[in-house]
Amino acid sequence: MIKIICLGKIKEDYLNELINDYKDRINKYHKLEIIELKDENNLLSEKQNIEKHLGKDDYIIALDINGEQLNSVSLAKKIDETFISHSTITFIIGSSEGLHEDIKARANYRLSFSKMTFPHGLFRGILLEQIYRSFKILNNEKYHK
Repeated sequence: MIKIICLGKIKEDYLNELINDYKDRINKYHKLEIIELKDENNLLSEKQNIEKHLGKDDYIIALDINGEQLNSVSLAKKIDETFISHSTITFIIGSSEGLHEDIKARANYRLSFSKMTFPHGLFRGILLEQIYRSFKILNNEKYHK
Protein backbone atom coordinates (compact mmCIF):
# COMPACT_ATOMS: atom_id res chain seq x y z
CA MET A 1 0.00 0.00 0.00
CA ILE A 2 1.00 3.59 -0.55
CA LYS A 3 -0.09 6.10 2.08
CA ILE A 4 0.19 9.83 1.67
CA ILE A 5 -0.13 11.78 4.89
CA CYS A 6 -0.74 15.48 4.29
CA LEU A 7 -1.60 18.42 6.45
CA GLY A 8 -4.47 20.60 5.36
CA LYS A 9 -7.55 20.19 3.21
CA ILE A 10 -7.73 21.02 -0.48
CA LYS A 11 -10.35 23.72 -1.06
CA GLU A 12 -9.96 24.28 -4.81
CA ASP A 13 -12.18 22.10 -7.01
CA TYR A 14 -9.66 21.94 -9.85
CA LEU A 15 -6.98 20.58 -7.50
CA ASN A 16 -9.40 18.03 -6.03
CA GLU A 17 -10.19 16.88 -9.57
CA LEU A 18 -6.47 16.52 -10.34
CA ILE A 19 -5.81 14.62 -7.12
CA ASN A 20 -8.81 12.31 -7.57
CA ASP A 21 -7.87 11.61 -11.18
CA TYR A 22 -4.36 10.47 -10.25
CA LYS A 23 -5.65 8.60 -7.20
CA ASP A 24 -7.95 6.58 -9.50
CA ARG A 25 -5.11 5.96 -11.96
CA ILE A 26 -2.73 4.76 -9.22
CA ASN A 27 -5.36 2.49 -7.67
CA LYS A 28 -5.32 0.45 -10.89
CA TYR A 29 -1.75 -0.52 -10.01
CA HIS A 30 -1.56 -0.37 -6.25
CA LYS A 31 -3.75 0.48 -3.26
CA LEU A 32 -3.45 4.16 -2.33
CA GLU A 33 -4.70 5.92 0.78
CA ILE A 34 -4.59 9.68 1.29
CA ILE A 35 -4.80 10.79 4.92
CA GLU A 36 -5.59 14.48 5.39
CA LEU A 37 -4.76 15.87 8.81
CA LYS A 38 -5.58 19.25 10.27
CA ASP A 39 -3.00 21.94 9.56
CA GLU A 40 -2.46 23.30 13.05
CA ASN A 41 0.51 25.62 12.47
CA ASN A 42 2.14 23.90 15.43
CA LEU A 43 4.87 21.40 14.55
CA LEU A 44 4.55 19.45 17.80
CA SER A 45 0.79 18.93 17.42
CA GLU A 46 1.24 18.03 13.76
CA LYS A 47 4.00 15.56 14.68
CA GLN A 48 1.72 13.83 17.18
CA ASN A 49 -1.10 13.59 14.61
CA ILE A 50 1.24 12.22 11.94
CA GLU A 51 2.67 9.59 14.30
CA LYS A 52 -0.82 8.15 14.90
CA HIS A 53 -0.90 7.10 11.22
CA LEU A 54 2.57 5.59 10.93
CA GLY A 55 2.85 1.83 11.03
CA LYS A 56 5.92 0.36 12.70
CA ASP A 57 6.90 -1.37 9.46
CA ASP A 58 6.09 1.53 7.09
CA TYR A 59 8.89 2.76 4.86
CA ILE A 60 8.62 6.49 5.47
CA ILE A 61 9.53 9.05 2.85
CA ALA A 62 9.50 12.59 4.20
CA LEU A 63 9.07 15.31 1.59
CA ASP A 64 11.80 17.72 2.60
CA ILE A 65 13.28 20.62 0.67
CA ASN A 66 16.72 19.46 1.90
CA GLY A 67 16.19 15.85 0.87
CA GLU A 68 17.68 14.02 -2.08
CA GLN A 69 16.41 14.85 -5.55
CA LEU A 70 15.59 12.02 -7.95
CA ASN A 71 14.50 11.85 -11.55
CA SER A 72 11.34 9.93 -12.46
CA VAL A 73 13.15 6.70 -13.36
CA SER A 74 15.09 6.76 -10.07
CA LEU A 75 11.87 7.32 -8.10
CA ALA A 76 10.27 4.37 -9.89
CA LYS A 77 13.26 2.21 -9.00
CA LYS A 78 13.13 3.41 -5.37
CA ILE A 79 9.45 2.47 -5.11
CA ASP A 80 10.05 -0.92 -6.74
CA GLU A 81 13.01 -1.78 -4.50
CA THR A 82 11.22 -0.60 -1.37
CA PHE A 83 8.22 -2.86 -1.99
CA ILE A 84 10.57 -5.86 -1.89
CA SER A 85 11.05 -5.45 1.86
CA HIS A 86 8.12 -3.22 2.95
CA SER A 87 4.42 -3.64 2.31
CA THR A 88 3.65 0.05 2.89
CA ILE A 89 5.39 3.16 1.64
CA THR A 90 4.25 6.28 3.46
CA PHE A 91 4.92 9.71 1.98
CA ILE A 92 4.57 12.64 4.37
CA ILE A 93 3.87 16.17 3.12
CA GLY A 94 4.30 18.74 5.87
CA SER A 95 2.41 21.93 6.51
CA SER A 96 3.56 25.43 5.63
CA GLU A 97 5.73 25.13 8.75
CA GLY A 98 7.45 22.06 7.31
CA LEU A 99 7.92 18.82 9.25
CA HIS A 100 8.97 18.36 12.85
CA GLU A 101 12.61 17.25 13.15
CA ASP A 102 11.49 14.01 14.86
CA ILE A 103 9.45 13.07 11.79
CA LYS A 104 12.41 13.80 9.53
CA ALA A 105 14.65 11.72 11.80
CA ARG A 106 12.18 8.82 11.78
CA ALA A 107 11.95 8.83 7.99
CA ASN A 108 13.80 6.15 6.09
CA TYR A 109 14.36 8.59 3.25
CA ARG A 110 14.06 12.33 2.66
CA LEU A 111 12.93 13.32 -0.81
CA SER A 112 13.01 16.77 -2.38
CA PHE A 113 11.23 17.61 -5.59
CA SER A 114 12.89 21.02 -5.82
CA LYS A 115 14.41 23.83 -3.80
CA MET A 116 11.31 25.82 -4.75
CA THR A 117 8.23 26.11 -2.58
CA PHE A 118 4.91 24.86 -3.99
CA PRO A 119 1.32 25.34 -2.82
CA HIS A 120 0.31 22.21 -0.89
CA GLY A 121 -2.58 21.22 -3.15
CA LEU A 122 -0.52 21.58 -6.29
CA PHE A 123 2.36 19.66 -4.75
CA ARG A 124 0.04 16.82 -3.76
CA GLY A 125 -1.00 16.59 -7.41
CA ILE A 126 2.65 16.60 -8.54
CA LEU A 127 3.53 13.82 -6.07
CA LEU A 128 0.59 11.69 -7.24
CA GLU A 129 1.53 12.25 -10.88
CA GLN A 130 5.09 11.08 -10.18
CA ILE A 131 3.84 7.98 -8.34
CA TYR A 132 1.57 7.21 -11.29
CA ARG A 133 4.47 7.79 -13.69
CA SER A 134 6.56 5.39 -11.58
CA PHE A 135 4.03 2.60 -12.08
CA LYS A 136 3.88 3.30 -15.82
CA ILE A 137 7.71 3.07 -15.96
CA LEU A 138 7.81 -0.12 -13.86
CA ASN A 139 5.22 -1.76 -16.11
CA ASN A 140 6.97 -0.65 -19.31
CA GLU A 141 3.86 1.21 -20.37
CA LYS A 142 3.86 4.21 -22.64
CA TYR A 143 3.31 7.58 -20.99
CA HIS A 144 4.00 11.02 -22.37
CA LYS A 145 7.45 12.44 -21.68
